[in-house]
Amino acid sequence: MAAVDSFQFLYREIARSCSFYFETLALVGALYTASKAVILLRDCCTLVRVHFLPRMIPSRRLTHRFGDWAVIYDAAEPLAKAYAEELARQGVSLIFVTQDHTAVRDSASSLSQTYGVEAVVVLADFCLDQSASKPIKDAMRGKDVGFLVNCLDQALASPRSLTDMPEQALMDLLNKNVAVATLMARLVLPGMVERRRGAVINISSGACSRPLPGRVTLTASTGYLDHFSRALHLEYSRSGIFVQSLIPFQVRNQTTTLKSWFVPKPEVYARHAISTLGVSNRTTGYWPHTLQVSKKKQKKIILESKLSLVSSRSYSYFCASKILRSSTHKLAFGSEVGSSGCELISEIQWNLTVLVLLVWL
Repeated sequence: MAAVDSFQFLYREIARSCSFYFETLALVGALYTASKAVILLRDCCTLVRVHFLPRMIPSRRLTHRFGDWAVIYDAAEPLAKAYAEELARQGVSLIFVTQDHTAVRDSASSLSQTYGVEAVVVLADFCLDQSASKPIKDAMRGKDVGFLVNCLDQALASPRSLTDMPEQALMDLLNKNVAVATLMARLVLPGMVERRRGAVINISSGACSRPLPGRVTLTASTGYLDHFSRALHLEYSRSGIFVQSLIPFQVRNQTTTLKSWFVPKPEVYARHAISTLGVSNRTTGYWPHTLQVSKKKQKKIILESKLSLVSSRSYSYFCASKILRSSTHKLAFGSEVGSSGCELISEIQWNLTVLVLLVWL
């Protein structure tokens, strides 16, 4: 009976001494929940500000804000072609820079006739040497170039091991997606800085957010374009130049059979993306894609929270059972070990303090 009475006394003392820690943990949980609610509210406000307000509130014409001409590099890509068409629809004349004249000649002629803008095609082979930039400079001379659009080669999206790629093909892809995009920015920036207005748009891919096995060149190129754009924006934003990094997810093309509002047509994506110009310097350009990013972030947070909770609870149960067994034994045989009740309760409180600190960490 003495052991039973002693255990009941121990239980009451532990419950009484733990009330403060339970309240502290409840407060911590409330603060954590409140912080996540604030983050969710902030993301919702950003979604509305970037993707919805610019489409609902009329703004000045793009030609007045940035310039009358746009340089489009690699317009053979569906996204670059759609972006060029959207610029032409808003009255911006176009300079197409390409390595294959036949790939964009028909598109340039069609856009010029449809929207009544000028369209110039410049043939430049950057694989030769730096002299390839001369025809681009000649085409831009005397023009109010306010836009530069660089688009990532979508051929990188095909799964392919690095060791299976021919060396020349690898060099061509890196030259086209990294070196040439940087050189194009170097060519147009002096005029933009002089006029103190302009926009540089680098269209890469959502693959820049994490490494992907089998797509080494894709993730490396997109990562470079993304960081290059962000650094360029920090450097030239004071000069009135807006540099935007567009990181779209999947966009419909000839090989894509999936039909979903998460997989838009290039024309739909370009219409949404161009409305974010001047609003956000780094965005997916399409609000359903932004939802996908938010969903991935929430999944990561939930997974980390669950893993942390499981490990903390397991360790807490182990420590609590060990403390109870040790304390019960001491209280039941306190007279034998020479321990007083006050000393025992103090020891239990200290153990619980250490336990709560471990769970907190």
